[in-house]
Amino acid sequence: MLEKINVIAKKAGIDEEYLEPYGKYKGKINLKLLESLKDKKDGKLVLVTAITPTKAGEGKTTTSIALVEGLNRLGASVMLALREPSLGPVFGIKGGATGGGKVTIEPSEEINLHFTGDMHALTSSINLISAIIDNHILQGNELNIDPTKVVWKRALDMNDRALREIKIGLGAKNGVERDDGFIITVASELMAVLCLADSQEDFINRVKEIIVAYTYDDKPIKVKDLKISNAIMKLMKDALNPNLIQTGENNPAIVHGGPFANIAHGCNSIIATKMALKLKDIVVTEAGFGADLGAEKFLDIKCQEANLKPSLVVMVATIRALKMHGGQKLEELQNENVEALKAGVGNLKQHLENIEKYGLKAIVAINHFASDHQSEIDYLTKWCQEHGYVVSFQDGFINGGEGSKDLARKVLKLLEENESNYHPLYNKNENVYDKIEKICREIYRASKVIYTEVAREKIDRYIKMGYEDAYICMAKTPQSFSDNPNLIGTPKDFAITIRDVNLSSGARFIVPLTGNILTMPGLPKVPAAVKMENE
Repeated sequence: MLEKINVIAKKAGIDEEYLEPYGKYKGKINLKLLESLKDKKDGKLVLVTAITPTKAGEGKTTTSIALVEGLNRLGASVMLALREPSLGPVFGIKGGATGGGKVTIEPSEEINLHFTGDMHALTSSINLISAIIDNHILQGNELNIDPTKVVWKRALDMNDRALREIKIGLGAKNGVERDDGFIITVASELMAVLCLADSQEDFINRVKEIIVAYTYDDKPIKVKDLKISNAIMKLMKDALNPNLIQTGENNPAIVHGGPFANIAHGCNSIIATKMALKLKDIVVTEAGFGADLGAEKFLDIKCQEANLKPSLVVMVATIRALKMHGGQKLEELQNENVEALKAGVGNLKQHLENIEKYGLKAIVAINHFASDHQSEIDYLTKWCQEHGYVVSFQDGFINGGEGSKDLARKVLKLLEENESNYHPLYNKNENVYDKIEKICREIYRASKVIYTEVAREKIDRYIKMGYEDAYICMAKTPQSFSDNPNLIGTPKDFAITIRDVNLSSGARFIVPLTGNILTMPGLPKVPAAVKMENE
């Protein structure tokens, strides 16, 4: 049974003067709370990540929630900090993002849908910028904007491939005709800026620096040139405040921000994480997709930018998924196949080795399925022991916090015994090409990095514009270490091709585009929205 949000706030250590209720079970936390807690010591930060995703499922969010429930049952002072779901996956392929079984965040349907309106505020702000750009071009174009060089895209928080490439301004008196397109809201730079800002002032300063277009003589036009910063701030004022909700076992959770990890940086907001670290002794957070994407960006971008020092990584896997990486077909995963597991465990090994490159310890969390055979469990347990990894099989989905106590105990033990030796893979002040090469070679294990002529021209241009110190936010398929989604397991001797590069100047990202990565996903043949018909 859910508890009212003021009760959850009290559990979290949040005074009611900082709580703005949104109905009975949701609330916004005023940013002034951070200032009141500035002298309090930070808690320890635990990152939950996973092996390369498969159709068999891994359960990263489920594990994050389960770990918090288990830690609470052991008496730990703990809080969850997650991203907000996007409507794209909710109605597309994945469905909701609020856990499952007996480990959920609540009220789950409201969180998955409109929540507290953050996504709507972002979408409106993104489209306001687009409307102002096109109006400016029509109304005399004082800034000399070249309509063919507008780089800011409109947005929609929905999967809609038909909007990837469009023509606007068609018809009499409807503006200047030009090519345009939509991206999904969570892929917009404005979402990244929301999640990287540490205050209202920092947010609006970053927004002002976003490059939205170029002039006929190739000079950048920024949001500050459009003189709409205050209007954007009015739209985004409430969205900057983190959201307080609860787990199924009534533990406090902060859910705020939601960039995808394959086309953005995949982490919840810095504000939310810092707030949680001031409120509790242990904070459990997660980063999107596999560790080669979400964890890499969390550790190289978010932690550097926010001066965070994570203490431990939880690496989520399932025997089913590892067998898929070993070549077993999806429809045959219920069949015992230790050989496929042996072949697939290399994917887990490479992700764990990558985490060690950041100076961090990792614990392996295996989401248990009824179809797991004892021989497979025995093999994986022995493999982890032989390679020096702590492993826990957890049943949070079926048994809630009780089924997660073993994982929680082992996490507490590792936190107690090990000091964080975290360091990023690269320093943001290194050469741009060196930063890209480090990620491709050290994390993906590519043998070669190939740049198209367009990609090199853009990187060199961004360096000349003063963005040498930008973070690298790789846009890559989540389904493989490589840029080819069909290369599962641990591909070797492959080249990564950087086909194009974007600049997110407000977030200070250089975004190399690889493979066939899309910033506006499409719907599957049978969308999750259709499957809801019989609910």
